[in-house]
Amino acid sequence: MELRHLRYFVAVAEEQHFTRAAQRLHMAQPPLSQAIRQLETELGVELLLRSTRRVELTDAGRAYLEQARAILGSVDAAGERVRRVAAGLVGHLTIGCVGSATYSLLPELSRRLDEALPGIDFSFRGELLAPDQARALGDGVIDIALTRPPVTDLGVTTHLLRRDRLVVALPAGHPLAERSRVPSSALRGVDLIVHSAGRRSVMYDVVLRVLRDAGVEPRIRHEVGETSTLITLVAGGLGAAIVPESVQALRLAGVVYRPLVRPATHLDLVLAHRTDRHDAHLSRAVEVIRDATGTPAAR
Repeated sequence: MELRHLRYFVAVAEEQHFTRAAQRLHMAQPPLSQAIRQLETELGVELLLRSTRRVELTDAGRAYLEQARAILGSVDAAGERVRRVAAGLVGHLTIGCVGSATYSLLPELSRRLDEALPGIDFSFRGELLAPDQARALGDGVIDIALTRPPVTDLGVTTHLLRRDRLVVALPAGHPLAERSRVPSSALRGVDLIVHSAGRRSVMYDVVLRVLRDAGVEPRIRHEVGETSTLITLVAGGLGAAIVPESVQALRLAGVVYRPLVRPATHLDLVLAHRTDRHDAHLSRAVEVIRDATGTPAAR
């Protein structure tokens, strides 16, 4: 028995006529009749009652028609499913984000992904530090990382998404909040809140480098793991923080943001994924993300 025998039988059963069924199947009538006879012989039952004008289903034929339709429907559905998988239209992806991308990029990005790729199930993990994302990529916990360089794993491909300038987050009543721009040297003696050194935050190293290049020894009072906590402590008046400008999307009462000037420093945001991943749905998601950020050039 082959699938074509089921398709032949369904056509004859629905048309109730061999000639019309043959026309529907774009084949001659004699081989169609022969195929149905072979099917009945293999099953050991009579499926059709034949007359010169029409054919009718036996009780066994009606039962078999129901099963044949279900089988063919499943086969067609399986074919459609694999075609959609091959086209990258279905699947599951987990995307990790550093804190600044969580608030500035993820709201719009999640909407764009849902609109462009509705058949892909996306999950998101926000507030992940860059080292945590590197481990998660290697372990397969996340599929795509929106992270900060450096990415040292040679098995990872990166794409530059944008370059963020640095700003200073200040308590609203802080003297530096009265300025339109804040030079790095003005942070001498200012209590600072930074991302955790113990968790190897990229921002921790950036802050230290920016201040020491300006001849300022940082006065760190608090280390935190999440950007939201960092800005919350600034709002509480516990110190200032140097953050990417995209963190300004996180608006809290009691916090003001001022551009950080001289030395001018930029912080890249990159998309990273395993180089050995060739999944079509991952490639489609990468295209959507790069398009959403408006910086499609690969790194």
